[in-house]
Amino acid sequence: MTLTSDSDVYYDPYDFEIDTDPYPVWRRLRDEAPLYYNEKYDFFALSRFEDVERAMLDWEGYRSGRGSILELIRADFEIPSGLILFEDPPEHHVHRALMSRVFTPRRMADLEPRVREYCRRALDPLEGRGSFDFIADLGAQMPMRVIGYLLGIPEQDQAAIKEYLDAGLRLDSDEDVSFKAELGAGDMFGEYIDWRATHPSDDLMTQLLEAEFEDEHGQTRRLTRDEVLTYVNLLAGAGNETTTRLIGWMGKLLADHPDQRRQLVEDRSLVPNAVEEILRYEAPSPVQARYVARDVEHHGRRVAEGSILVLLNGSANRDERRFEDPDRFDVRRAVGRHLSFGYGIHLCLGAALARVEGRVALDEVLQRFPEWEVDHANAVQARTSTVRGWESLPVVIP
Repeated sequence: MTLTSDSDVYYDPYDFEIDTDPYPVWRRLRDEAPLYYNEKYDFFALSRFEDVERAMLDWEGYRSGRGSILELIRADFEIPSGLILFEDPPEHHVHRALMSRVFTPRRMADLEPRVREYCRRALDPLEGRGSFDFIADLGAQMPMRVIGYLLGIPEQDQAAIKEYLDAGLRLDSDEDVSFKAELGAGDMFGEYIDWRATHPSDDLMTQLLEAEFEDEHGQTRRLTRDEVLTYVNLLAGAGNETTTRLIGWMGKLLADHPDQRRQLVEDRSLVPNAVEEILRYEAPSPVQARYVARDVEHHGRRVAEGSILVLLNGSANRDERRFEDPDRFDVRRAVGRHLSFGYGIHLCLGAALARVEGRVALDEVLQRFPEWEVDHANAVQARTSTVRGWESLPVVIP
């Protein structure tokens, strides 16, 4: 094992035991090895807020164009054009600007009544049942429904789409670290795109088909069918998994902290801030990766061009150098800026939508269920290479 400090701390993003509760290891990294090197998977890692934030801002030194997932960079995979998560400027600027035109705050706000209506349909039948599952009954379904509303996908087809996306993200063991999700996702959405091409509507898919823009070569044009397909796959995948995990963490954290839950029941105006604290405390996507495009230095040590650097934004959110008493969950905390949605040019384009979904879901749950306890014997933690959360979180209603 090669160390970048005198510490014997070991961090492995594929180790299920570490992933169950990574915070003690991350604290040791911050204190003992703020620049860490893992020899087995050949990557460096930064864990302090200031370091992670600075690296996220420096897109020229820390590139996303080879992927922002560790195993994807290691595989040297050829990434399709249009996947803004895995692009650098100038292509990234062009494609993000195009997405920003159709992914507006107004459109996100306009979705709120439909999000609330779906939550009510999902939660109303659960009253009086004595138990429900935060994932199976709400978190696993709502995000794909919302993306479906945006894209104009019929509701009866959305469950099948979600199953496909979930299968691509799951790890079966700590040795299975290949990138299983097919970035192109085949032609899953192709029939919807073809239909919208001749039957336009007021949805995001139609807007993508009709949008004119100036590409990185200075040519004014519309997106090709394949480019629209890539965008739709990206939206469906990115908007599905992490929001599901956010809803799961709501159930887990507020069961673990009933005093905080009581404050929310008594004062629902605290719900938006509670969502921010949940995001800080348990980042749904706590590990990012970058390709190092030039020699850089951290904590007196050199990281060579061509290296892979992992950015532990989940650790940064618990950095006591940034947050007072960071391991305390407090729905009244003045959170300020956390890094759960990233930072810089790759700040999550869907952050506003995730916040709407989280706020509405929490509000509707609290309205019906002021108390619950986790059924730990049947709760199952999800195992993926990119996000952290719950595959199943059943709760008992007193």
